[in-house]
Amino acid sequence: MTALTGAYVDGRDLLSLRYRRFSAPEQSARQLGRQAGSKLSRQKGRGVDFAEVRLYEPGDDVRTIDWRVTARKQKVHTKVFREERERPVLFLVDQSQSLFFGSRVRLKSVAAAEAAGLLAWQTLADHDRVGGLVVGNTRYVVHRPYRSLRPVARFLYDVATFNRELARSGHAERTTLRESMLALRRLVHTGYRIVLISDFATHLDLWEELVNAVAKHNRVALVHIVDPLEAELPPADLYAVTDGQTRFQFDSSDDTLRTTYRERFERRIAAVEGLSQHQHIAYRRIDTDAADILPVLSRM
Repeated sequence: MTALTGAYVDGRDLLSLRYRRFSAPEQSARQLGRQAGSKLSRQKGRGVDFAEVRLYEPGDDVRTIDWRVTARKQKVHTKVFREERERPVLFLVDQSQSLFFGSRVRLKSVAAAEAAGLLAWQTLADHDRVGGLVVGNTRYVVHRPYRSLRPVARFLYDVATFNRELARSGHAERTTLRESMLALRRLVHTGYRIVLISDFATHLDLWEELVNAVAKHNRVALVHIVDPLEAELPPADLYAVTDGQTRFQFDSSDDTLRTTYRERFERRIAAVEGLSQHQHIAYRRIDTDAADILPVLSRM
């Protein structure tokens, strides 16, 4: 199935993503930010956590014997495990001004909305709770995590609402982003999964502060939305661009300009990737001209 296209997304578009699925049970939103090399149980997507050590009893699996405790106490002891607890997934979906841009297929804001929709529905299908925040230019909305269809639908309708509020004359406020991040941190407890969906084009210091704070006791995934025009200037010609207020003209045949432009983009990519240099943080990049973003998300 192809990706959502255009400048805006409708709430019904995000609801329809409920029927798009990852290719295999183990390739799902449950794996976002997983520790490299870890294995996940196929039974309801759960794993196991260590609970305690007790005396060995007939019928116990000999593979779980704790030999250190056994040697110390001179009696055979075995490890006991319990099923991994539910891990709610919190999303921070950026729908601020820098994402109201795109040169091919759709705007970055639409790609971000689609990624949120796909991952939210998959999380619900994995029997985990879904919640988080949607951030716009001047306001944000909080959704506490629930494991039912209606709260997920309300969350995605808010994503669509913020998406359709974007316009060429908008301006994102730093205070709004900072306050939304503080609100997210108030929602987070130990053992959560946190998915940050943004182009990370502005205020990278705030994103770094958030990641450092929540990654200590949670698993984090960065979903980086990028447009091809950010990576490379268009073919040689004179172009005029505007942000809705200021108009600027440039010559893309200038080799120095093209090199400077490309290097600046590469530095930004490296800076965002640098936030994921931790075993509990995953990074994935989505380009706006991707025909289908599901394979990218399923490999997380």
